[in-house]
Amino acid sequence: MSSQQGKPSPQRGEVIVRFEGVSFEFGPRKPILEKVDFSVRRGTKVTLMGQNGAGKSTIFKLMTGEMTPEDGQIHMSHGLTVATARQVILREDMTLTVREFFQKVFDKKVYDIDPRIDKVLAVVNLTADHEKKIGSFSGGQQARLLLAQALIQDSDLLLLDEPTNNLDKAGIEHLTKFLQGYKKTVIVISHEAEFLNSFTQGVLYLDVNTHKVEQYVGNYLDVVKDITVRIEKENRKNALLAKEIQENKDKANFFANKGGQMRMVAKRMREKAAELEEAKVEVRKEDKAIRPFRIPFQENLIGDILVINSFKVIKDHKAVERKMKIVLRRNHHLLLAGPNGIGKSTLLQSIVNKEKGSTVTEGVTVGYYRQDFSNLDFDKTVYEELAAVLDRPIEEDIRKVAAGFLLTGEIFHTKIGMLSEGQKGLVAFARLVLLKPGLLILDEPTNHINFRHLPIIAKALSAFEGPMILVSHVPDFVSQIRIDEVLELDK
Repeated sequence: MSSQQGKPSPQRGEVIVRFEGVSFEFGPRKPILEKVDFSVRRGTKVTLMGQNGAGKSTIFKLMTGEMTPEDGQIHMSHGLTVATARQVILREDMTLTVREFFQKVFDKKVYDIDPRIDKVLAVVNLTADHEKKIGSFSGGQQARLLLAQALIQDSDLLLLDEPTNNLDKAGIEHLTKFLQGYKKTVIVISHEAEFLNSFTQGVLYLDVNTHKVEQYVGNYLDVVKDITVRIEKENRKNALLAKEIQENKDKANFFANKGGQMRMVAKRMREKAAELEEAKVEVRKEDKAIRPFRIPFQENLIGDILVINSFKVIKDHKAVERKMKIVLRRNHHLLLAGPNGIGKSTLLQSIVNKEKGSTVTEGVTVGYYRQDFSNLDFDKTVYEELAAVLDRPIEEDIRKVAAGFLLTGEIFHTKIGMLSEGQKGLVAFARLVLLKPGLLILDEPTNHINFRHLPIIAKALSAFEGPMILVSHVPDFVSQIRIDEVLELDK
């Protein structure tokens, strides 16, 4: 059973989605949902929370019918239409034009598709040539395209899966205002607390340990506070019960040794201890955080490791070359800043690909965290992908590193393509630890990552002893990292 917490649910409208005893699993040993119950009312704005890999995106797929439950019933209002803004654009969609990308969500050809596209692009604050290929847009622009693709369907229920990923400050502000004024039902998966708190009216919490969904009413921060208070209260209650249980056991042992009538007293003491054990409540476990880690720096590197002489920025949809000498040596951390589409990811890729304009010293190992994880082999297992970066892989050592990033059990032998986006991010960090890079390049490393992991990741990046280039639109994350220089591409 799910637990209803907080204030009574506001009667905004009839229930349009109801999960009743729903169970789902990936294989016999990987349960995702177990007898889950919750409901969503028309016109409400709900946050879906849970640890990386808990199964949040799976709940969305169950709502859309892309997946079906093993047991239980999913009741959707008659005629209810559902649209999903995915976390990332599918690889096969990268070669589509903007027009084809929007047309594909409709069963029949839409003859007035162009004005419809322009209307939804205006909502997400993006202008785009309808003949332009999707793969040519920046990560932030692709995030806007995903949202616009969902909006063009004008559905009753809007499902947004990590919609702030890759968005710059202006993009997040624009999305926030849109959601605050949105009249239809929306369910959002996100780890951005401030963003969520601006519009959330209720929270569905998917517990990765119990595979249940807890339902709360209230804004995001109030719900997080309620959960914390409840856990503290339950822990205190259990602590008192544990003390009383131990006292009864101690007395039972004492009286049992006395013999005669005292044995009956001892029996009653043991029965009392058993009753108290049953009175203990199961405290909801907090999401696990990854273990503190460090990314080792490649040995014997001195002097200039990276020299950037020129780079291109996008101005008025045209590439403009800029000349500026930037030298990165040991312990030099550079932040690339600028709005979506200015050319940050393009610059990072040009460095990794050793294109004209920058020079990486011969023999330097480059550790590259790509925002789309396209440098991971989706057909390899976690173990195979991590082993691939080592000259002499030792499974015990790889398991130890993987465990620090919660990549244990079945996950260790799961193909990368089957992992959640957040788990792919954790694989990417584990890979960097094993790689021991001489140059670290990180493109939006907070995307999809559980907020509990971010302070640990920030500390590891700050401590990295080599040169580092970082792109991130999350000010709170950046503020926790040692940055020596900022390059603003739009200035």
